[in-house]
Amino acid sequence: MCPLHARNIGAWVRVSSAETIAIPQVPGEATTATKTASRHPNCRPSTTVDEMNIGSQEIALETPANDVFRAPSIYAKDILDGASYAHYSAIPKTIADEKATECVLGVDEAGRGPVLGPMVYGLFYLPITMHRSLLAEKHHFDDSKALTPAFRSTLMERLCTPDSDLYQHCGWATKVMSARDISSGMLKPNGTYNLNAQAMDATIELIKAVFLQGVNIKEIYIDTIGQPATYQKKLERIFPTTQITVAKKADSLYPCVSAASVCAKVTRDAALDVCYESYSDWPSAEGWGSGYPSDARCSNWLKQNIDPVFGWGTECRFSWGTAKELLETKSVPLKVDWPAAEEEDNGMKMTDFFAASSIDQEDNQGDELSNWYGRRVAEGLF
Repeated sequence: MCPLHARNIGAWVRVSSAETIAIPQVPGEATTATKTASRHPNCRPSTTVDEMNIGSQEIALETPANDVFRAPSIYAKDILDGASYAHYSAIPKTIADEKATECVLGVDEAGRGPVLGPMVYGLFYLPITMHRSLLAEKHHFDDSKALTPAFRSTLMERLCTPDSDLYQHCGWATKVMSARDISSGMLKPNGTYNLNAQAMDATIELIKAVFLQGVNIKEIYIDTIGQPATYQKKLERIFPTTQITVAKKADSLYPCVSAASVCAKVTRDAALDVCYESYSDWPSAEGWGSGYPSDARCSNWLKQNIDPVFGWGTECRFSWGTAKELLETKSVPLKVDWPAAEEEDNGMKMTDFFAASSIDQEDNQGDELSNWYGRRVAEGLF
């Protein structure tokens, strides 16, 4: 697959996370997308603090609209394949015509806590002079959780409509982090790649790509991950020439973060629809609701659609406690041993596949041939 895929004569650029990307606006410079590993099926899921239970009012706001707008950031094949990818809009004409234009940039996420669907990071930028007047005062951007699903979808559609002022003055990007890749990172046998680290890498990847496009970013606002001060210091080391603010509830304080939140949430909503269509002819993901464990529609769907061996498809986060519990209590008790995936930096030796573990030795003490291939034998045997 070509690392750069342009749509509408370069209007949209899509980047697969498993490939190397080069942003064409700045010749000679390139950035590498985050590599993703396949889910290691031998790892046991574990309960995570990132798994969230939300109330009924929040469930209603987190549930996709019936006819959610499908932005150019939706790539059905990648979503159904369980692949993570990044998407970048074209630089708005007003900024492209005058590269010295000072811009403000916001970053926020959607879908950190659900057991179903991707986590999506959204990025949004526009000229500083239009920050509040265009976003907050004219179009009423707010934290996506404070907006109805239908209004979120409408705002995203305006952003993607060529004759709208949002399209003409604003740029945006998304990083779709698939459920498969989230679980793969959190279940790595040789050191966990936790959700905070994955989120940080996604944020840095998006911001770097916009800089490489030649956009003059002067201010960055980000909704916090963990401790704001620690997160901010790390970003300031990476982007030393930019004023960076990391704050709690930034999506309610800074309009560019609110807009990034909308981009992330609508992309996630549409991604859920794409996933659900592979199971049903229904036009929306109402069958599994918001994807949160506390949503009865979600938990019922998981119980009714569990496969005794494989569980669910790439839409499910197997590292979530909800999935673990159902696999252990609701499915047919089957044990499958898989070889560990080879690591890039600290790869396994081929002989490791033949050596019996201490656990296996204990389990098979009564079986003389259970680990025969994994131990030395006397020459006289031959």
